Amino acid sequence: MLAIVYSCALVGIDGEIIEVQVDYNNAGLPAFTVVGLPGKAVQESRERVRSAIRNSKLIFLNKQYVVNLAPADLPKEGPAYDLPIAIGVLAATDQIPLDTEAKSIFIGELGLDGQVKHVRGILPMVLCAQEAGFEQVFVAEEDAPQASLVPNIDIIPVSTLGTLVEHLYGLNVIPPYQRRDPFLYADEGESLVYVDFKDIKGQEAAKRALEVAAAGGHNALMTGSPGVGKTLMARALPGILPRMDLAEALEVTRIYSVADLLAPDQPLLLKRPFRAPHHTISEAGLIGGGSYPRPGEVSLAHRGVLFLDEFPEFGGHTLEVLRQPIEDKQVTISRAKQSLTFPSNFMLVAAMNPCPCGYYGDSVQMCTCSLRQIQKYQQRVSGPLLDRIDIHIEVPRVDYDKLTDERMGEPSAVIRARVEAARALQRERFKEYPHLHANADMGASDISKFCVATPEATKLLDATIRRLHLSARAYHRIRKLARTIADLAGHEYIELNDMAEAIQYRPRRLSVS
Repeated sequence: MLAIVYSCALVGIDGEIIEVQVDYNNAGLPAFTVVGLPGKAVQESRERVRSAIRNSKLIFLNKQYVVNLAPADLPKEGPAYDLPIAIGVLAATDQIPLDTEAKSIFIGELGLDGQVKHVRGILPMVLCAQEAGFEQVFVAEEDAPQASLVPNIDIIPVSTLGTLVEHLYGLNVIPPYQRRDPFLYADEGESLVYVDFKDIKGQEAAKRALEVAAAGGHNALMTGSPGVGKTLMARALPGILPRMDLAEALEVTRIYSVADLLAPDQPLLLKRPFRAPHHTISEAGLIGGGSYPRPGEVSLAHRGVLFLDEFPEFGGHTLEVLRQPIEDKQVTISRAKQSLTFPSNFMLVAAMNPCPCGYYGDSVQMCTCSLRQIQKYQQRVSGPLLDRIDIHIEVPRVDYDKLTDERMGEPSAVIRARVEAARALQRERFKEYPHLHANADMGASDISKFCVATPEATKLLDATIRRLHLSARAYHRIRKLARTIADLAGHEYIELNDMAEAIQYRPRRLSVS
């Protein structure tokens, strides 16, 4: 007898409906064959399904089974097919009614005792099922809160294979999972997670630059001696970023669901990601990869911050692969088996010392590096990559008097209010342009339309471009940055002071000649 059950596969961060066809032959030699490009974990599902059925007090006839996962040309990976294969086997052997799962999706890993366990990527798979017109999805109890983020589809939390069989017979019906308001998943103590800007003494200019970066989603590079507060300020940055709306939160949660990085008690991410990989990270770890490509750090930082401390210590080629994601806001990973695209719209925030010893240009401690060493160290970060960074900040040593001053600085909450006001202006400006979320997302045509400057500001920019021989990319980035500064000031047009501040954030190569 042939039984057809539906499940879902992960393709990047998207789902695709899979038809699980189970053919039972009572007359054939005993065998259990899985076809349709199954991965190693899918092949091993045969043993899990056999044991789970028997340990659930159901019958597994030792006959011939052929399981086909269609479409057959799509690679299948992971244990999420255990539950649909088990349901298909039971339906093919007349142990459950077949017509009950026509509008249902089954997703879950099976333990040998029949328990239904968590699988990664539940959110995109349930979203795919909802878009395909399915009415209900059977998932593990642990995955129900995450699955319930998708509206207009019933989520049935299943604890064991035995309870699912009883439900399908209508004996002990499992009620659909009761949805919560997504924003109830927010961590009430989120303000305790980040460093508060009020605790950072001095560094007013650097704080202002980071406020501008947060207001427009711009990339930033901080350069200064060791111990001046570069890393501390970077870790305080998430505390002034605007809160994500529900659409952004679902977008980020989808990526973390695929990467299996969601905590069971927090199925929806409402805080912007802050990723800080070590400088020994590989290219695949940074960009993403693997035989079945997974999202890397640039995608895990989507809608948030990617912080690269000790910037020149990262591998030269590792840094260069950032150039395309910074420009395109997405990254494409091509493998022999498939090619996948992951979103990567992040703020790059980097920190570096000016030289190997760290004290070149320091006002107190003498640098011990030779001129050649300083040049070689600075050249580890290429010009094209530096050109893609909007804000370059020189972070000076903090005076002892400021460190011991009892007065507190401006709190992060106050700065965040200004940042959110600037972002509100940008949302209104870009309401008819869904691909634009912040000023940093603007392309050349958008800049001409939205970055209108006064004659005085335009004259200053023209003189700067001609005198410093800046690239076309630098020209566009200055205008976008000036637009953000004008938004913070509440200016309709980019004024002279806005343009002057944007220009002074361009890189100034340290002279060592």
